[in-house]
Amino acid sequence: MNPDLAKLQAYPFEKLRKLKAGIKPAKDSPILLSIGEPKHPTPEIIKQAIIDNLDGLAKYPLTKGDTALREAISHWLVERFSLSAANPETQVLPVNGTREALFAFAQAVLDRTQVNARVLLPNPFYQIYEGAALLAGVQPEFINISERSGLIPDFDSITESTWQQCQLLYICTPGNPTGAVIPLATLKHLIELAQRYDFIIASDECYSELYQDENQPPPGLLQAATEMGNTEFKQCVVFHSLSKRSNAPGLRSGFVAGDATILQKFLLYRTYHGCAMPPAMQAASTAAWSDESHVRQNRLWYQEKFIAVEEILAPVLKFSRPPAGFYLWPQTPMPDALFTRELYAQENVTVLPGSYLSRDTVQGNPGAGHVRIALVAPLEECLEAARRIVHFVEAQ
Repeated sequence: MNPDLAKLQAYPFEKLRKLKAGIKPAKDSPILLSIGEPKHPTPEIIKQAIIDNLDGLAKYPLTKGDTALREAISHWLVERFSLSAANPETQVLPVNGTREALFAFAQAVLDRTQVNARVLLPNPFYQIYEGAALLAGVQPEFINISERSGLIPDFDSITESTWQQCQLLYICTPGNPTGAVIPLATLKHLIELAQRYDFIIASDECYSELYQDENQPPPGLLQAATEMGNTEFKQCVVFHSLSKRSNAPGLRSGFVAGDATILQKFLLYRTYHGCAMPPAMQAASTAAWSDESHVRQNRLWYQEKFIAVEEILAPVLKFSRPPAGFYLWPQTPMPDALFTRELYAQENVTVLPGSYLSRDTVQGNPGAGHVRIALVAPLEECLEAARRIVHFVEAQ
């Protein structure tokens, strides 16, 4: 067996299952707010496109994807991030969900023969980043978030020697779990560092379309590159998904875009990987990327939930409404795992301990003392969960 498999840690939800094992909640009607799985309805245009294109099952799809899909993605990128262009032939690549792509990307771009090579990633983080680094044979290096850094990674804490060792930097903006957005100026600074120290930036932007202020959509890495005159997106690659944007996690559809030289090699890797998107899913994806009305409605639903839930929880928990995403990241009045366990036992509400999303560092575990609350359930269910959380906190 691959010896690097032994380096993988249990996934957060496996830890959560163990934490809850053997507990019979005091209340019926469970409310699950631990998993970032959208519960809003999938748009009819996506469903209908699948139905209308089932004849595509008779054909082998191209790993590169259909021209229509790549052109739809290119058009969306240009419009959304004010790009001068995004070549659908060389700078766009459809993928079967960004989880698969974020993992595979590291396997394609990392050089395990380089001594002391590093993959830098935020802490807390999406665990795929860590697993991708370890199974590519490269050591992950964690960049802690903090209140001082605005709940984004503290990039100023990284030494020059570490930047020199870096081959790949994962960032997530808007962030999971904090919802914090990396400012455009910081993205530009990271691009400068990538050019100076010769590493690749992989920007996970899966939450970019769920934001609170309609007049301030989160900036993206390719937008920063364009404003710097880096219209070829050198050393910049972004990952986008329909899972959150379009409430279609089961579609397993997203894309990678950016540096054409990197994507050419990634496409070669994927050709052997055997991960072409089925034709009907490509047609559904084309429809989804070509429509913004359902995305605006989706944001309104989340905005409504944030406002209502914040009003209930603010008196008992310390947190700030994030500018984007669908998570709350409150501080807990007791250790986060204990808070999660007892909240489940007493109120049958499941959240996720922040320490399960982080790793211990010399500075401590930046996720400790927080929980992640995913406001994915319908409004009334989220409100009921908030009331139960208040009842639980006040009873302590």
